[in-house]
Amino acid sequence: MPIFRRVLYFGALTNLLALMPSVYMLEVYGRVVSSRSHMTLGMLTLLVIAAYVWLEVLEWVRSDMLHQASAKLDKVVAPQVFDAMFQSQLRRTRGGAASGTQDVAVLRSFMASPAMVALLDAPYALMVMLILFAINPWLGLASVCVACVVMGVGWLTDRGTRTPLQEAHRTSSVAQNFAAGAMRQTDVMAAMGMQHDVYALWKEKQDAFLLAQAVASDHAGVGAATSKFIQTLQSSLMLGLGCWLTLKGSLDPSGGMMIMGSILGGRALAPITQVIGQWRQVAQARAALTRLDKFLGPALPELPAMPLPAPTGALAVQALTVQAPGTQHALLRGIQFTLNPGEMLAVLGPSGAGKTCLSRSLVGVWPAAAGKVRLDGVDVFTWNKTELGPFVGYLPQDIELFDGTLAENITRFGTPDMAQLQAAALAVGLDRYIASLPLGFDTPVGLDGGQLSGGVRQRVGLARALYGNPVLVVLDEPNASLDEAGDEALLQAITHTKQRGASVVLVTHRPQILALADKLLILREGQMQAFGPRDQVMEALQQAMAKARTTGGGA
Repeated sequence: MPIFRRVLYFGALTNLLALMPSVYMLEVYGRVVSSRSHMTLGMLTLLVIAAYVWLEVLEWVRSDMLHQASAKLDKVVAPQVFDAMFQSQLRRTRGGAASGTQDVAVLRSFMASPAMVALLDAPYALMVMLILFAINPWLGLASVCVACVVMGVGWLTDRGTRTPLQEAHRTSSVAQNFAAGAMRQTDVMAAMGMQHDVYALWKEKQDAFLLAQAVASDHAGVGAATSKFIQTLQSSLMLGLGCWLTLKGSLDPSGGMMIMGSILGGRALAPITQVIGQWRQVAQARAALTRLDKFLGPALPELPAMPLPAPTGALAVQALTVQAPGTQHALLRGIQFTLNPGEMLAVLGPSGAGKTCLSRSLVGVWPAAAGKVRLDGVDVFTWNKTELGPFVGYLPQDIELFDGTLAENITRFGTPDMAQLQAAALAVGLDRYIASLPLGFDTPVGLDGGQLSGGVRQRVGLARALYGNPVLVVLDEPNASLDEAGDEALLQAITHTKQRGASVVLVTHRPQILALADKLLILREGQMQAFGPRDQVMEALQQAMAKARTTGGGA
């Protein structure tokens, strides 16, 4: 990345300028004290002040570049992580989905932190060691030996913190997910007095996280204290070694080089000690990077997408078999039917028959293990969802609204078309309710639609499914929370949707809505028990039931 090359260049300059205090001291001892020249002292002082100013400017510029790099990381990686999290949740898979955005935040924070600066400065410790070798080989050798000891401390610190930090991250995710799930069930907890027991279970998970975090902190603290002790000790040891070399005549008898060696010895260890002192942050960033790399996987080449014509709503399901995501268990087997534009298919069956699985497959949410679902001859699963989405209306069994306004939820958070927005609200009978609200369409629905009643949430979800006049509308139990007026509005909405030529698939348990169906599909244990025109299927079912009663009575 070009920005990191520039950071390294600026790092080289800042580390060179950081030697100016030592050079200033050496020049004062070597030139000013011996010559007693006030002019030389003044010029050297002005020079070192200018160096300090440049040093601070370069440090500020380097810090700003690292902030730019962290912002660029977020801009590039965050969309990939969000998409991967979306796909992971959609496929009901695991592997980092819960912590993806947290890992991006950890990396973004780390890139602009002092720990990152210390890591970038660590290679320049070698430059200081070379200067010590130039002063005297023994000073250079001593600095290398101490640096090796400090790096050994760093290795032990890493070894001691890696496993506890991984465990802390795992247990933290478990505790957070448990708490989030519990907070979604507050009504159940309050009604049945479960709060104390649920809290105790969460506390057990939280304590496991705190224990792992404490172990990691202990190891990191010991490593930081040990490296700091070695750095402090080295300055004195280097001063003693310099004094011994001076007494032997290997260094300048004025003592300037002796003091210089002591200062540079501490300078050589400074970035390494800083890295170890902030090792917990370094380890967390490395773990976050590893998790993100594993979660995102190798980049797949983007294939050029061919724009497809707008579909008309002709639906064809061909020998469809669907497995539960992440398992080999087939929820649907051998489903096959067609639906023409303007027709409605009602899907019936007992609980667990595979009705919801079928609805997810029809809109391209779940992939087919075998067979295809085609809309106007195109596989809906592989069809670009951004392109296909406006032509599809989907109401899942569990209505999920987003924290926004009524208008935003109905218009799918796109650019609102007021005429279509009002038409969708009118179609499901929401127009009078919205007109009675002080903010109208701008009324917030709250998190998960919590400020709305169950019936209103159902109607808002139905309006969202009908917004934009989609050509394929799939409704999974759309009248589960509706009253009599809501049922009437639903019947009118389906009638209007059929009249404008859309295909409608409706999963229901209520027989009164079957009057609008053109075709009927009966599912049982993931297989088709019956399919065909509504009247023929109903007649066949009635004959089968009558025969069963007769057989049972004879027995």
